[in-house]
Amino acid sequence: MMNNLDSSSAVAKLLISELKALSNPVKAEKMKRYFKTGKGEYAEGDIFWGVAVPDQRKIAKKYRDISLDELSILISHPVHEVRHMGLCTLVYKSERATLQERYEYAHFYLAHLSHVNNWDLVDASCRFILGAYLEDKDRSLLYEFAASDSVWERRIAIITCLHFIKQRDFDDALCISDILLTDAHDLIQKAVGWMLREIGNLDYDAEIAFLVEDDRYKKMPRTMLRYAIEKFEQPIRKQFLSGTA
Repeated sequence: MMNNLDSSSAVAKLLISELKALSNPVKAEKMKRYFKTGKGEYAEGDIFWGVAVPDQRKIAKKYRDISLDELSILISHPVHEVRHMGLCTLVYKSERATLQERYEYAHFYLAHLSHVNNWDLVDASCRFILGAYLEDKDRSLLYEFAASDSVWERRIAIITCLHFIKQRDFDDALCISDILLTDAHDLIQKAVGWMLREIGNLDYDAEIAFLVEDDRYKKMPRTMLRYAIEKFEQPIRKQFLSGTA
């Protein structure tokens, strides 16, 4: 008869074996290049099996009722798709969470943050787990992350704000965008530009006001600006890109 730990390990192994059965070596090589796993790159040494995201999500949804002990095994796994699948499972659990469970899932997520170590892992998880948890709470944690040396924590700080943006709550997104305005990492530049664009989709004037105040649009990196103004009409885009807005 299995004890609880053995049982948890057995379930996690079942999920991992289902995922590994879908491996595609050719796709894995492409993913390794796409997610920058080479020497000196931001995901150096990460391991891929070449499993498509829809297949990962299918397994995650099937096992959404597994325990946090089981999820810990998945999210701590050395293979990228296993970690992604584990995070997707946690998101599916969060969709049905009680207030107490939302607290537990958020703190579980924070305890495993060192394994949320690529942009797709961040983007697939933080806004659904941390965003929902922090909706009616103090958000100082996001400002701590915005000041972090970790590119993943800085990305979590701004991407989590998408949960608030969808509710037309822009304050934290704009404040954190200002903190990250001159960030040198392209993954942060793209993330901030994306969030500003999302604000503009809901409130064009709010985005414009942020960009032109103190000439922020002239100070931010070009990548960030291009992402932020992507949906603007062409004449307006040209004004921002030429510095005459």
